[in-house]
Amino acid sequence: MEYSKILMKFAAMIFMLISIINSSLSSSSSSSSKLKVGFYSYSCPQAEIIVRDAVDRAVSRNPGFAAGLIRMHFHDCFVRGCDGSVLLDTVTGMAAAEKDSPVNFPSLRGFEVIDEAKALVEAACPNTVSCADILAFAARDSTLKSGHIWYEVPSGRRDGRVSLSSEVVQNLPPPFFTASQLRDNFKAKGLSLDEMVTLSGAHSIGVSHCSSFSNRLSGFNATFDQDPSLDHGYAAFLKTRCPRPPSEVDPVVDNDVLTPARLDNKYYAVLKDHKGLLTSDQTLFDSSITRKLVVGNARYGGVWGKKFAAAMVHMGEIDVLTGKQGEIRKNCRFVNY
Repeated sequence: MEYSKILMKFAAMIFMLISIINSSLSSSSSSSSKLKVGFYSYSCPQAEIIVRDAVDRAVSRNPGFAAGLIRMHFHDCFVRGCDGSVLLDTVTGMAAAEKDSPVNFPSLRGFEVIDEAKALVEAACPNTVSCADILAFAARDSTLKSGHIWYEVPSGRRDGRVSLSSEVVQNLPPPFFTASQLRDNFKAKGLSLDEMVTLSGAHSIGVSHCSSFSNRLSGFNATFDQDPSLDHGYAAFLKTRCPRPPSEVDPVVDNDVLTPARLDNKYYAVLKDHKGLLTSDQTLFDSSITRKLVVGNARYGGVWGKKFAAAMVHMGEIDVLTGKQGEIRKNCRFVNY
């Protein structure tokens, strides 16, 4: 029996190591050649330090900013690529911008942190560092602050000039997606199944509004019974936090019941206990195509952390603008005129 357990552990370790190698290979074969670690070494050597200090101050005041900035980077990259388009304000008389989509407003937060970082960087190095890069740096620094996970950010992104609310729903996966739908959504962005499950671990911090999961609770939707994949005790707790029937108030609940303020692999243990908050969370354990990845991530936190770092780098390379494409915005909320 002991020998069998050793073999099982060894097999699991090999599986996780292969996952890391595959993630690294997919990252190195992507658009990484367009970006470069240390891109601002000569033009603005203090840029990353300035951003890191701004993020550190903000997250120290409000830990929720860490989850907000990581989510903002994800929402930026999945719509038009990592071009800072999510940061643009809607201009009067023009079509609504991404940040005003119901998917992003009012839940997306951290814009003021980017504003502060941009202002400080502009004061040190005018017209040099893009808003898209500042957002990528801020997401990395949030990962470090909340989860002690560090990775180098290849930079050199340029800022896009278009931001459309109508494109958000077309590109971002909703909270009711199944594992296969999530797989297809991430695949369309050049990300693997393993990277999709790994990046979902960002839900170990942050909160979700009741409206994002109330359809899983009995009594909230007359059409459906309670989601059978949801732990009964956890469902009872959620009902105490969410008004019934739904009202104009839309309270929030921690995504992770174990370590809601720390970015770690406990998120996957929560899924094994059938306490995933969103359908798109719990489906990762319930589906045969992703269950082994969930179990592996739950067992090996250090390995998951390395995979998470590699996946964030890969995600940050989606459809980037470089060279003479786009622009370097002076203000992250508006295009240059």
